[in-house]
Amino acid sequence: MGLELYLDLLSQPCRSIYIFARTNNIPFEFKHVELFKDSVLGKKPAAAAASGAERPRTGPSNSEGAGKISLLKKVPALKDGDFTLAECTAILLYLSRKYNTPDHWYPSDIKKRAQVDEYLSWHHANIRANAPKTMWIKVLIPLFTGQPLPSEKLQEVMEGLSASLKQFEERFLQDKAFIIGSEISLADLVAIVELMQPVGVGCDIFEDRPRLMEWRKRVEEAVGKELFFQAHEMILNIKELSNIQIDPQLKEHLAPVLMKMLK
Repeated sequence: MGLELYLDLLSQPCRSIYIFARTNNIPFEFKHVELFKDSVLGKKPAAAAASGAERPRTGPSNSEGAGKISLLKKVPALKDGDFTLAECTAILLYLSRKYNTPDHWYPSDIKKRAQVDEYLSWHHANIRANAPKTMWIKVLIPLFTGQPLPSEKLQEVMEGLSASLKQFEERFLQDKAFIIGSEISLADLVAIVELMQPVGVGCDIFEDRPRLMEWRKRVEEAVGKELFFQAHEMILNIKELSNIQIDPQLKEHLAPVLMKMLK
């Protein structure tokens, strides 16, 4: 059996793995899991299992398979023969080592590798702690509750994200082309997919940040613009979720919990 990757491209970690595998011509079978259909939303047109070399095609969701692969019952998940693996960073490192991808992704130089590790550690408590909240505030919570969140909630999140972006530019990016120097690394890939989340809901965090915008353009060029926008197609059209019919029982269960966020 070949390599199988269980992914939902609405998920930032899944997008990083998808882009990494495709950029490095790693052969894999794309097992499309629909998180919002199977875990959050009740009814949504099914999307596709596809090969890593192709655009996802119409087909069933693979959520049940992902649950069997990952003990954590979430994506991303990897199955390579009898071997299974969860967690984005672990999967990226496994792929880079098994397929001997170019050194710049996760450098053999101990200091450069430490810089990648440093960013990946910082990322979770900073960029990742704020960027995804924009989607919940602007799209998902209103979808479940039928009510928009107060603008103050979004402002609070954007202020936290702005502080993280300031640190990102000053501490990590500085005057370099990429986070660790002149070539792209896993750090850049993990960062960019996270920062596209607010862009998808209309919060263009690259506007008025020329250094950040130039870095984004370099990342796009490094992985290929066509692949970059294919991977982000779903998130850039996230507002289409507003047309989805939610399972009434699920809405009844979750709406009261989400309503607390309105207060």
